[in-house]
Amino acid sequence: MSITRQDFWLEAWYQGRWWLYLLYPLAWLFRTLAARRRRQQQRQNQQLAPLGVPVIVVGNITLGGTGKTPLLIAIAKYLQRQGYRPGIISRGYGGQAPYYPYTLSSNSRAAEVGDEPLLIFRETGCPVVVGPDRRADAEALLEAHACDIILSDDGLQHYRLPRSIEIAVVDGQRGLGNGLCLPAGPLREPPQRLTEVDLVVFNGDTTLVTPLPVDSQPHTMRLAPSCWRAVVDQSEKPLLQPPCETEVWAVAGIGNPQRFFNTLAQLGLKPKTQVFPDHHQYQISDFAFVQDSPLLMTAKDAIKCQTFAQPNWWYLAVDAKLGERFWHQLSEKLQSCV
Repeated sequence: MSITRQDFWLEAWYQGRWWLYLLYPLAWLFRTLAARRRRQQQRQNQQLAPLGVPVIVVGNITLGGTGKTPLLIAIAKYLQRQGYRPGIISRGYGGQAPYYPYTLSSNSRAAEVGDEPLLIFRETGCPVVVGPDRRADAEALLEAHACDIILSDDGLQHYRLPRSIEIAVVDGQRGLGNGLCLPAGPLREPPQRLTEVDLVVFNGDTTLVTPLPVDSQPHTMRLAPSCWRAVVDQSEKPLLQPPCETEVWAVAGIGNPQRFFNTLAQLGLKPKTQVFPDHHQYQISDFAFVQDSPLLMTAKDAIKCQTFAQPNWWYLAVDAKLGERFWHQLSEKLQSCV
């Protein structure tokens, strides 16, 4: 299993390699510049007209996957059940749209809009706009669609975007790594940023020795597998019915691939594994090693492979499960800002 540059840094940050402290001066500089940028963007935001609808930002303060996309999908579906008309904005990382802001359609491809926005669009049916300027994305969304609430996929550090509710997602096992800002650690902002958000969600049961700086009891999210889906045509197989009985491969191009492989092990599967960089734009040549073997992947990977997938390629569909306390608190915070 090859080690990418991303894997190298993530392993160092989350294993606490001693040599990272040599980068502490750069981390201090990054933290100082990030704080200055935040103040500047907040001043700019105060000079702009309000968007007129509540904005919920679902993000994190770390690099590497934390599970924010399944959480955002779950929140969007919850809002739809409550009678809201949510719209979603996203950076569209990994995609190259012809222009920005760019509105997704049924013909959109991951190569132009990014894998996560396309997955969110297909899972929720909500209007989705991507672009590097979250404020411009939100304005374009409201101009074209009758949305009464906006969800921002990531963007916790994009302070030009006004927000009503901030939700930070933390990996329950990896936490904040060594607790240092880039490049000495995985943090985009200092750990104390978690005391400012409205809700903190742990993805998975926490095994952290050092408690995080949060003002209230965090919520726990569990990513529960629901079924196997064929990458080609979305046909389903029950979870307890393995999609294959022969030698099988599993690939992952996500922020925390080991979480996916651990889930497969919990389901009784022992595949050979291959890791790709997060947001990797797959080509059929990437899978030459698979030959005719069955292949397992995540939904985020599958959405980029549909045009060339084989009939024995499957992805694991998962649902974000949260306790009633989370939904109650989210509902209370929404009522206070609508």
